[in-house]
Amino acid sequence: MSDLSNLLLLLVLGAIVGLWLKLSVARERAVQEARRQCAQHGLQLLDETVGLRGLRLRRVNGLRMIERGYGFEVSIDGHDRAPGRLWMIGNALTSVSLPTIEYLPPGEAVAATLPAPASNVVPLHPRRDDRLH
Repeated sequence: MSDLSNLLLLLVLGAIVGLWLKLSVARERAVQEARRQCAQHGLQLLDETVGLRGLRLRRVNGLRMIERGYGFEVSIDGHDRAPGRLWMIGNALTSVSLPTIEYLPPGEAVAATLPAPASNVVPLHPRRDDRLH
């Protein structure tokens, strides 16, 4: 009985190691795909990291397959952070979500194109005298 339980434990441990290696290879493929998408769209992949964010079943050609969702952060101009996400089945990219940017020709002011924020805050005007109260 002891030999059987040891063999079963060894098989479970081997399955866990095999699954971990398979997921590591899939994650490296996702990092490569995120780099490629960022380069194609003129974005910077921040921290060079991609993390598994979710799994879901998806029907492809009548077969149910596991689709992996990876999240990462990108920068448009190097001073901001925006979330990105990609979904993969096996080594194939099924969908990607990147932040959108609006192209402004040189010379146009950014503030002119941004909508005024809706706020209930009333701006205070500076005092006219320098007396302390």
